[in-house]
Amino acid sequence: GSQKDRVLSEEEWLKKWEMGNIGFHKERGHPLLQKYLDVLLNGRTGLRIFFPLCGKAVEMKWLADMGHSIVGVEISEQALREFFAEHGLSYCEEPVPGISGAKKLQSTSGNISLYCCSIYDLSSSIIGKFDGVWDRGALVAVNPCDRQRYGSLMLTLMEKNSSYLLVTVAYDPSKHKG
Repeated sequence: GSQKDRVLSEEEWLKKWEMGNIGFHKERGHPLLQKYLDVLLNGRTGLRIFFPLCGKAVEMKWLADMGHSIVGVEISEQALREFFAEHGLSYCEEPVPGISGAKKLQSTSGNISLYCCSIYDLSSSIIGKFDGVWDRGALVAVNPCDRQRYGSLMLTLMEKNSSYLLVTVAYDPSKHKG
């Protein structure tokens, strides 16, 4: 079928994590973030940086170690727990008021807060606004029919002088499936 009609359910994403079918996860920081870090930071320090559909992105720890405050969202609790375990970070867990079944896993240092829920359950009244966004594949992962909704949500989460780094792909679907 056509890629624009693709729909993956939350259950299918959870199954990918459960089965270790996470070829999208990068063990090392993404080279484009390293290359364009100055664009994201724009000379600023102590930023609030958002990671939509964060998985267990190693860049979250890297930026937190630079003194930034990191907020991520991911449907897979397994991915979030693996992030903390793989980086040897202790964390506390609490429910998210107003979102049934959602959890916030926060590093005990307080500079990394990861929400386990659907991104569409979040709003700026819950997670605040951000100085920067690192979208390394969220827009690509979002079902095409939800991309407008995703874009609108992201706009509501950005401060006026935000920087948004987006990694996406363009390809000829007749030459590459998926």
